Amino acid sequence: MSVTTPRSGSPLRIGTRGSLLATTQAGTVRDALIAAGHPAELVIIKTKGDQSTDPVQKIGVGVFTAELREALLDNRVDVAVHSYKDLPTAQDPRFVIAAIPPREDPRDALVARDGLVLGELPAGSKVGTSAPRRVSQLKALGLGLDIVPLRGNLQRRLGKVESGELDAVILARAGLSRIGLLDLITENIEPVQMLPAPAQGALAVECLSANVELAAILAEHDDAGTRAAVTAERALLAELEAGCTAPVGAIAEIVESLDDDGRIFDELSVRGCAAAIDGSDVIRTGAVGAPDKAEELGRAVARELLELGARELMNVTTGEAADV
Repeated sequence: MSVTTPRSGSPLRIGTRGSLLATTQAGTVRDALIAAGHPAELVIIKTKGDQSTDPVQKIGVGVFTAELREALLDNRVDVAVHSYKDLPTAQDPRFVIAAIPPREDPRDALVARDGLVLGELPAGSKVGTSAPRRVSQLKALGLGLDIVPLRGNLQRRLGKVESGELDAVILARAGLSRIGLLDLITENIEPVQMLPAPAQGALAVECLSANVELAAILAEHDDAGTRAAVTAERALLAELEAGCTAPVGAIAEIVESLDDDGRIFDELSVRGCAAAIDGSDVIRTGAVGAPDKAEELGRAVARELLELGARELMNVTTGEAADV
């Protein structure tokens, strides 16, 4: 049986923000669809978030995704490609994330002057980042760094190091990878130092939930391991009732284990943290379980964080976190 699209015979319209990173990310989805025999093209959607100079905590991460979803509802696009970490944690039944392609490396990365790593930056060095998750974990390292708010696209952020305005910036490694700038990284920051944002490095390929046929096309590009990992991380965030800008980090990974008979099987390792924005306290915990129980595993890790005082920590430092 043939599968039709909403506009049979026309290319699938893939909605994306207009930045180099966003169009590059969406371009990988377009190219995969074309390779599978489904003509596709990018449609640039301008969002208020891209035009605002206000901090993300003020405008809300949701401004980067809401207008792409509006374009789906208005039939201006058939598919929307999001950085998964930007999506609200609450599910909207009007939409379905039909595919989560293989994830890029989710770690954070340092780009510093003179090839320096974090431990080599002198006390007082100006390090750019606005994410409370990064700010809190950076301060917890006790390096005496001067953390400076940072907005703008990747090129603008990197330019502040090149110009000498900042000594370093911390960025998602995935973004640098996607636009071919891995050679600028002076240190990949391991999760033991700084847990990444839930779903960092993953893409969400979304369409209207009513469009079952299109969802089936997109689902061919889903990666089961990435979906399990991201599901656990996002479930952790949802259980904490923490917004996308809260000082919460999480990473889940498929790991190989041995049973009693020496046979290899896959498990899902989940680690999470909640931190005080001033770096005075970081709560960490983790668990391992079956990949098909990803959501339950993520929520279990979150409940342990709550038992250890995560809610009080986040409320004291950030106020009640809004879901953005």
